[in-house]
Amino acid sequence: MAIFQTIPHPHLILTILFICLSFTITVSTYYTPRYACDTIRNPSLKKYPFCNTKLGIKTRVNDLVKRLTLQEKAGSIVSVADGIPRLGIPSYGWWSEALHGVSDTGPATWFNKSVIPGATSFPQVILTAASFNESLFYTIGKVVSTEARAMYNTGVAGLTFWSPNVNIFRDPRWGRGQETPGEDPVLTSRYGSTYVRGLQERDDGDKERLKVGACCKHYTAYDLDNWTSVDRFHFDAFVTKQDLEDTYNPPFKSCVLDGNVASVMCSYNQVNGVPTCADKVLLEDTVRGEWKLNGYISSDCDSLQVMFKHQRWAKTPEEVTADALNAGLDLNCGDSLKKFTALAVKKGLVKQSVVDRAVTNSFTTLMRLGFFDGHPSKQLYGKLGKKDVCSRAHQDLAREAARQGIVLLKNNDKALPLRKRMIKSLAVIGPNANATRAMIGNYAGVPCKYTSPLHGLSEYVKTVYEEGCNVKCNSTARFQAAKVAAAKADAVVLVMGTDLSIEAEALDRTKIVLPGQQNLLVCEIANAAKGPVILVIMSGGGMDVEFAKCDPKISSILWVGLPGQEGGGALADIIFGRYNPSGRLPMTWYPRSYVDLVPMTNTKMRPDPKTGQPGQTYRFYKGQTVYPFGFGLSYSSYVYTLIKAPKLISIPLNQAHTCGSTTCNAIDANDVCTDLHFDVDIKVTNAGKIAGSHTVLLFSSPPMIYNTPLKELVDFKKVWLEPLKGVVVKFRVDVGKRLSVVDEDGNRKIALGRYVLQVGDIKHYLSLKV
Repeated sequence: MAIFQTIPHPHLILTILFICLSFTITVSTYYTPRYACDTIRNPSLKKYPFCNTKLGIKTRVNDLVKRLTLQEKAGSIVSVADGIPRLGIPSYGWWSEALHGVSDTGPATWFNKSVIPGATSFPQVILTAASFNESLFYTIGKVVSTEARAMYNTGVAGLTFWSPNVNIFRDPRWGRGQETPGEDPVLTSRYGSTYVRGLQERDDGDKERLKVGACCKHYTAYDLDNWTSVDRFHFDAFVTKQDLEDTYNPPFKSCVLDGNVASVMCSYNQVNGVPTCADKVLLEDTVRGEWKLNGYISSDCDSLQVMFKHQRWAKTPEEVTADALNAGLDLNCGDSLKKFTALAVKKGLVKQSVVDRAVTNSFTTLMRLGFFDGHPSKQLYGKLGKKDVCSRAHQDLAREAARQGIVLLKNNDKALPLRKRMIKSLAVIGPNANATRAMIGNYAGVPCKYTSPLHGLSEYVKTVYEEGCNVKCNSTARFQAAKVAAAKADAVVLVMGTDLSIEAEALDRTKIVLPGQQNLLVCEIANAAKGPVILVIMSGGGMDVEFAKCDPKISSILWVGLPGQEGGGALADIIFGRYNPSGRLPMTWYPRSYVDLVPMTNTKMRPDPKTGQPGQTYRFYKGQTVYPFGFGLSYSSYVYTLIKAPKLISIPLNQAHTCGSTTCNAIDANDVCTDLHFDVDIKVTNAGKIAGSHTVLLFSSPPMIYNTPLKELVDFKKVWLEPLKGVVVKFRVDVGKRLSVVDEDGNRKIALGRYVLQVGDIKHYLSLKV
């Protein structure tokens, strides 16, 4: 029942229905994989071209679609697709999840003690993104898809996984921000496309086929769930063309163009008065037309019901169905398309050719996955099974991922790392000190095991544990016992923060401080302790911890996000110096006053002097921060030296171009040569005595035109450095892609004038001219 606590109302109904249906479907087959074209048991299926693996996928799909009745087509484009026995096609569950490991949130996937009891649960996405390590993103994707295929082969999972979440973490109160790669479009785009490739790409290099089918969601401007009196089903996001192009849509565009994702999911909310799942400009014109999606467009779960019942978009369910299909929707999480498509066609609201397009796009994805190729044991990944889930190597990767993401925010007098020989006893205190479920966050499934902070630290040194209070911390009754433990110990680790009762799907925060009396507990423990006090924040979103930042009695602060099943071990590795921290914040940590200045319903990124809105995310925010985007300390110090960078870039244009005879402050990005680029080389030296990874962030501040960002991330790279050793980090900057800005009409432009490139404390001035 715990899983239902994080699933909103429509998901809950659909999940219950699916469980009832899937029980009747699977009980007789006893956990065998579901697939079509079983020509061994039914040789008559060999006569159908759609079962002939020697034919091309397009030919096979076209043959299949022509054989279906209208109602069979309608029953095939819902999340619990109908079986078609006469053609040897079983029912198929489209809805599985693999956000940071195979999850049981999607009802087409489940765990069973005798078959697959659990899967590797990696850190929640926000922490993995803090590693700024693309190779890690890709490797996690490959491992998750391997476990997903193994579970499919054993009959307890599907092949289509509605992950990742690539929405921009615009507001720190958003309960689902934990699922995202953060607030920056470049980082989010790179994470999304790289993770998708890890999930989808096959080991044999066949680009037409898929290992599993990924899905980038929730398109678009979806960043509010349930805040005060506003929920996602009724929220209408008023978004400028400028913000849509330069903030909200880039991750989805990258998923399609760079990741070749199999699916894009439209969101619950409306954008500028139109439900996203009924917006032809967003779906048909942009995702499929401009970006050339090679796959299907799905709705979020019960979105069509939401459009009809909550948003009152149309007078009848048939009209809602027709509007969604005409806009470009191919598949409905829910059953609306199954119920109302045939009637919508009969009423002339939608053409059958539009339905055929939806069925074709959906079945093409299943065809690419091998669903119509007979028993999976005869296919590339047919040998995967129980032994390939929760392997030692996978669990070690989960620990490594958490270590790479954990961010060191404060370390006075080099209090960390702790030295085992100096610490005879360690007090481990706080509501998350012995956390298990809290470490894995939303969409997590059943982990292989848990290594809590208490467990991880106990492997290094003798520990004394006191909870102090629960996460909501409404009582101080147990503070005294915690203070006594702190006073006796050589050092204290305080593990505070949130869990899914504070921030989750369908649950946004109203405050961005530690819950309840947690601040008081931290201060009293710090006053009572005789040794160093390490404050650990376990959370999906940022916190105003200015009080701890300024308190000299609090030696160090670590943010561990929601670190996954091995989070406690990773934390211990960093505290005791086995691993040198290298994570950087993927989102801004604002002061508590931010929530009074910016309503969550304000989707405008730029500052507004009239309302006092200070701007959102580091790209536009002009106020004070507790910790800025990209901040992160290390046990080492790193020195940057600029080796190479141009001072002037001349942009060649046709003589007939208007800028050839007049003065321009910007030109269309499309007018710039596609291979126009320049190199920036930075030498990075580890000036410390400890080896470690280090992330190099390259920022740009463009000329002030079109209300451009104050600065924005251009590129990032992660390198490993031995003590007192250096390496040259090379960035190749594509002018059209990386230095373009967006005007008020949503058009990409190249601003002419002076740019400031920044890496660490180095600033380099670069001019662009025609």
